Amino acid sequence: MTKENKSKKGIKKGLIIVNTGNGKGKTSAALGTSLRAAGNGFKVLVLQFMKGSWKYGELEAFKKFSNVEIVQLGSGFTWHKENLDEDRGLAEKGWQKAKDAILNGDYQLIVLDEINYVLSYGLLDMGNVIEVLEKKPKMLHVILTGRDAMPEIIELADLVTEMKEIKHPFKDGIYAQKGIEF
Repeated sequence: MTKENKSKKGIKKGLIIVNTGNGKGKTSAALGTSLRAAGNGFKVLVLQFMKGSWKYGELEAFKKFSNVEIVQLGSGFTWHKENLDEDRGLAEKGWQKAKDAILNGDYQLIVLDEINYVLSYGLLDMGNVIEVLEKKPKMLHVILTGRDAMPEIIELADLVTEMKEIKHPFKDGIYAQKGIEF
């Protein structure tokens, strides 16, 4: 064990975790961590920046937990649109909710689902997001998901996992399936 590792032994702090990459599983991993946290009594907030009024299995599953709240903030996946003004407004409104939740100290885990997309599309000010994350309560864990995590977010994070696609059923004409993708 190096001297640097010895000095950090036993440190407890809330982590900034990034799940990014082109492979499937970024949100699934964050929700799995949310389930683990909820099972340990953590108060959990999941803010879904891109998902709108769609119905997902996780929405129903987490209703069974009194300590988990999921809020859909978006209107759907942005790459199908020419005008991003609506999405920019929704992202800013969603970020205000996220900022308030991060700074108020009421949660032990907050998931910012698909926020990496929002940042890479320029729908939110990166500096503001970094500033808020740097001010988060010491023991708050924050997970940021989505493809194309910005270098600034990766630098700030304590843990970064890149999901890499090796094979995907969509390429064989198999569409998203209930219970697996939603």
